[in-house]
Amino acid sequence: MKTTQADAAPGESAAAAVAEPPERSERSERSEPAVAKLIPLRRNIPFQTLWIGSTAATLGVAVADVAYPLAILALTGSPADAGLFAAVQTSGMIVAGLPAGHLADRRSPRWLLVLAETGRVVISALVTLALVQGRLTLGLLLVAAALLGAGQATTGAARKLLVRTVVPREQLTRALTQDEVRISGGDLVGPPIGGTLYGLRVLAHAAPFLCTVLSFVLSLISGLLVRAEPDRGGQSGAGSGAGAHGGKSGMFAGIKAIWHDPMLRATTTLLAIVNCICSGLTLIAVVILRDQSVSPAMIGVTLGGAAIGGLAGAPLVRPLHRLRPGALLVAVCGLLVPLVALLAVPYGPWWMAGLLFIAFLGIPSIRVLVDVLILRQAPAAERGRVVGAVMTLITVGMPAGLAASGLLLQYLSAQFSVLILAGLLAVGVVACASRRRLWAARWPE
Repeated sequence: MKTTQADAAPGESAAAAVAEPPERSERSERSEPAVAKLIPLRRNIPFQTLWIGSTAATLGVAVADVAYPLAILALTGSPADAGLFAAVQTSGMIVAGLPAGHLADRRSPRWLLVLAETGRVVISALVTLALVQGRLTLGLLLVAAALLGAGQATTGAARKLLVRTVVPREQLTRALTQDEVRISGGDLVGPPIGGTLYGLRVLAHAAPFLCTVLSFVLSLISGLLVRAEPDRGGQSGAGSGAGAHGGKSGMFAGIKAIWHDPMLRATTTLLAIVNCICSGLTLIAVVILRDQSVSPAMIGVTLGGAAIGGLAGAPLVRPLHRLRPGALLVAVCGLLVPLVALLAVPYGPWWMAGLLFIAFLGIPSIRVLVDVLILRQAPAAERGRVVGAVMTLITVGMPAGLAASGLLLQYLSAQFSVLILAGLLAVGVVACASRRRLWAARWPE
């Protein structure tokens, strides 16, 4: 996902190395000489402001992803309740996905971002206050989970449209890649921070929740500072015709665009299966490490192995994109099967961190693949709905996966639960890999 640039800022050199597949990059350099005159992204103030907000929000979510399960386990002692919380949060994302994309196309994405972040600030503050006062209940946590999930879907759709507004088309892939790499940095430091803050035992373990509140406040401020709106009359993308059915489909334009393209349908199906089955791995990892008497801080460090893998995988995007899209998808998803199974081997936190590192090496390549095959080709007037459709479809099975993981942990050992998930994942990957359309796909011109 990277191409090194002389004008990259310190800290951007890794991210800048990811670009379009080689053939497309070379054509762009020959046909668009004006790229050299563009303002470097490091001096693009609106983009950098959006990045700060995005990274802050990602950090807050990463901290909360460790803090909430630990708080629920302390409150109820039930892994099933922790799985239910994650399932409800993901359900909120799914329910809000299509409406959020529709609103982003019809209304101001900037104000949509501001309103959603305001909601996340208020909700997180209420949970923190209840925890400090000793009034935290599972019911309150589940309501918060649904609202936080809806807020995450809304901010995601709005922010993607704003990035495409403040960044020239020639720099879009690089900007999205840099944003992915920087967000991986938030994912890297978030789990250790969350585990460490929760282990401080101050304010009834409320420190990580306060950190989450502050991160959402920073994201809210960034939305207020960026005064940009998308051009609704922009050019339509070529390729799959992502918006061909959008004029009469309203909120469901993105769903129809994906459904009418066999390649996009196969891609989305495979990613939905992987997300469904792997959605509970974080919870299972926390339970396995807790049963091995690993400290909360070390649990956070272990989960950070996934983010390190994402950062290390960014330079691999360009060579990996020499493969056909279908081959890349099947290879990355197929590699997850043995890695998930090996989580059952009780070799301690560093063993688990290493497995997570390897598993996430290919994730940046898949994220850019989704952008190239799906999101970039949508017409500007329907881009929000396509973004919402992609986010909804690839996460639609996650609540069931999270709830199932919690139930497995309730009645079976964590190691046996991991092996069951690995077997289901193998079946899903083989089923999708048998589709000829997936293997025949080519990168769009």
